[in-house]
Amino acid sequence: MEQQERALAAYVDSVRDQAGALGVVLVGSVAQGRERPDSDVDVYLVVDDERFAAETAQGRFAWIERRDEDYPGSYIDIKLASPSYLAAAVEKADDPTRASFLGARVAWSALAGLDETVARIAELPDDVWDERVRSHVAQARLYGGYFLRQAVERGDEFLRRHAGLHLALAAARAALAANRVVLPGPKYISKLVGTVPTPEGFVEAWSRVVDVPDIDSGRELLRLLDEWLAVGLTPDETLSTFIRDNELAWLRGTVPAEFW
Repeated sequence: MEQQERALAAYVDSVRDQAGALGVVLVGSVAQGRERPDSDVDVYLVVDDERFAAETAQGRFAWIERRDEDYPGSYIDIKLASPSYLAAAVEKADDPTRASFLGARVAWSALAGLDETVARIAELPDDVWDERVRSHVAQARLYGGYFLRQAVERGDEFLRRHAGLHLALAAARAALAANRVVLPGPKYISKLVGTVPTPEGFVEAWSRVVDVPDIDSGRELLRLLDEWLAVGLTPDETLSTFIRDNELAWLRGTVPAEFW
């Protein structure tokens, strides 16, 4: 909307001559064309690596500027980035970071190739998506086929809820990965599971696990997941994949699969 574009232009004018400033990348609802009249303007301020190091050494990764200066309720929500940050994001960013660049638009740049770099952050190659599907199916099998059953047998209410939630999360992540959809964050899971293509009955089975995680609801969701994605993981491969992507994440320099 016009007021957000004016606010963005005013912000760019205020930073383009700052020491180390290299660009401004518009993200969020305004970049994606789904803003409301009172929506804030979300941006990444791209600075050189020297300034990025100095700012972040002081704990300054994000901040807000121009509160109520451009229209009622307005503000610029700023996250800091640098060329090294963006290059690393292309290779290994988690889903929330990748999702934050969906539909991004470079509002100003003194950095060659910024448009191309930003576009690559929101993309993943097919082989990565396929491996994600396998990993998330392995998570679902362990949480639904082992931990959830164990929780019910022991009468462990915490483990039952924990296993049920992680089964639902893994099944949802597998469904999103199969459809090449990144996950912006937990608050979007329920909506996304209901909007991406899934087999008949999958969403209902997923909802039952969320509402009442037990052996029967877990078994039905796993059945639908396995019939749909059929990733060919043997029981031993399932266990090894789960261990690799969870218990050995610290050794591999990664994070557990649920945080991808």
